[in-house]
Amino acid sequence: MKIKNQFSQEDIKAFEPENKIGLLATQNEQGLPHLTLITTMQAQNASYLVWGQFTEGSSKKNILKNPKTGFLIMTLDKSLWRGKAIWEHSKTEGDEYVRFNKLPMWRYNSYFGLHTIHYMKLVETTEKEPLPVVGIVISALLTKLSKGNAKTHQEGRILNEWTEAFFNKLDTLKFLSYISEDGFPVIIPLLQCQASDSQRLVFHPGIYSGELNSIKEGSEVAVFGLSLNMEDVLVRGKFSGFKRHQGVKLGMIELDWVYNSMPPVPGQIFPPRELKPVEEFI
Repeated sequence: MKIKNQFSQEDIKAFEPENKIGLLATQNEQGLPHLTLITTMQAQNASYLVWGQFTEGSSKKNILKNPKTGFLIMTLDKSLWRGKAIWEHSKTEGDEYVRFNKLPMWRYNSYFGLHTIHYMKLVETTEKEPLPVVGIVISALLTKLSKGNAKTHQEGRILNEWTEAFFNKLDTLKFLSYISEDGFPVIIPLLQCQASDSQRLVFHPGIYSGELNSIKEGSEVAVFGLSLNMEDVLVRGKFSGFKRHQGVKLGMIELDWVYNSMPPVPGQIFPPRELKPVEEFI
């Protein structure tokens, strides 16, 4: 994996289409990783990323307190770029604001547009790399065949039935994030990841094995699941290391938090929050 500190003209052109996956990894006040889908992410030039905001969510709050971010961009031809950037400022006007809001997805939206444009200084990025589809298929099948022996056998649900089934679909895209020693969130594609039950995610480290094997046992990790229908969910838990199940090496994540990332109202699902009555009216 080759690392560079500037985007090429080819990279900048590749990021322009709206139909792509853009992920932003941030760190919350507790130092825990958070992942958000940002399809508007583009390269302003060789040294800056820009993206537009239309909803309020945790990632936007996180960058104001800790500007170190990780990013991933995947285009429709399954090409990947990953890297680190530092959030610097935002604007509610200017050239990028006008240009983004003239894009077809936002220009003809009757209900809302992009109200803020964010600017991030590039620290490093990978060269364009292909998604290793063959390796993903093999790792996904090994995970599927061996995950039955990796159940927690504990009572209670963390993932509801829909979310557990969502993570077990082989066409659900999944990505892992953790905070590296330099304080930047890291994003690793983890498409082979599946739920062994409602309390644990497991994965075979057949691809990106060097990166996955370097995650320290006990680290807090986040896993973002995304479907091609734009359904998504974010979960978090502790990485409990690797163990063999039916002779297959599996990494294990003990879940303790579930978050709905989808608009119009992103928010925490598990642990459930107490509903409070509205007592003040404007």
